[in-house]
Amino acid sequence: MSTGQRPLRLGLRENAGQFALLVVVNALVGGMVGQQQAVLPLLASEVFGLTGYTFIFTYVAAFGITKAAANYVAGTWSDRFGRKPVLLLGWLLAIPVPLLLMWAPSWGWVIVANVLLGLNQGLTWSTTVVMKIDLVGARQRGLAMGLNEAAGYGAVAVSSLLAGSLAEQYGLRPAPFLLGLGYTVIALALSSLLVRETREHARLEVAGHGPEDPRSNRTIAADVSWREPALASASQAGLVNNLNFGLSWGLFPLLFATADLDIGQIGLLIALYPAVWGAGQLVTGGLSDRVGRKHMITVGMAVQAGALVMIALSGGFAGWAVGAIVLGLGTALVYPTLLAVIGDVAHPSWRGRAVGVYRVWRDLGYAAGAVVGGVVADAFDLTAAVWTAAAISLVSALVVAVRMYETHPRDARTPPTG
Repeated sequence: MSTGQRPLRLGLRENAGQFALLVVVNALVGGMVGQQQAVLPLLASEVFGLTGYTFIFTYVAAFGITKAAANYVAGTWSDRFGRKPVLLLGWLLAIPVPLLLMWAPSWGWVIVANVLLGLNQGLTWSTTVVMKIDLVGARQRGLAMGLNEAAGYGAVAVSSLLAGSLAEQYGLRPAPFLLGLGYTVIALALSSLLVRETREHARLEVAGHGPEDPRSNRTIAADVSWREPALASASQAGLVNNLNFGLSWGLFPLLFATADLDIGQIGLLIALYPAVWGAGQLVTGGLSDRVGRKHMITVGMAVQAGALVMIALSGGFAGWAVGAIVLGLGTALVYPTLLAVIGDVAHPSWRGRAVGVYRVWRDLGYAAGAVVGGVVADAFDLTAAVWTAAAISLVSALVVAVRMYETHPRDARTPPTG
């Protein structure tokens, strides 16, 4: 089996060129979120005059729901049609996003932009995850996911800083969203001209993985959602993790603004969380290949709960900065490790679909964070919403501790077949 003249081989070193290219593409995916993270809540209140927290958070909910749906489509289509066509479709859908954000005459158009952004993120991020898992094989799966997620969320942080700086110097529109336009053009060029299909690598792994496992889409969805203990535990932890991210996206800029911080300071605080999250995954992804998955996820969710308590108790820049850093550390422990769990348990023949279903649940967390944050903040206040997220994170940690088994290939027991 070969592509061109060279036989296919699995491994990070053996596929370093394509792997590095996919890391760059995923950084551009993350940049599309970062360009708006610090700016849109301020745009909602200062340009469109929105005041109700639940209404302001509609754009986060719209993004999360559409991204979750796109994740499922990405997993199914990447198994059926190949990875690269799905990646290209995702970037084509990104083209209108920065243009709509620049010139939207009403908040409804901002929501439309976030629907398209959710489709872009679900198709492109899911596909780069599956492609990297295809390339590296089982031995370095955690490291591969750490590098992937570090690139994506590191770019969220850098773009958030850049967008905040541009907004402070040139206004909330259109300057910050020129970043997204540039990201889209570069990503389309790289994905169409240089990225290669990786589905044959998955088939190569199948050849050494035993007989085919022809599960139906319904069976896979049930296993990942509730039936298979490790997969289902990963799905709920992923949902809660992104509930926290969705809450931070919609609520933190408004919370930080209560201390009369300027846009640059708010942008810095917003960037700290994904910056630590992104950089930390350079260590935590590979660490999970050595020490296992379960305990890292349990500790990571508990650390997130503690970080949210710090943020709720603080009332100024220093305390919020420490809380954001700790929140990033907790997320770094969890994020690549959860994806590695899915890769550990799922057979290569249905891995794309398993990743898609997991990411459906994980990214519904954006919508859950928007709803929980908006409803609780409207009923009580912004701080009460942060306390609520802390409690939910602690419960999630307990679920992982009780239900998940260790999935790392060196230590795992044989998972149920469903």
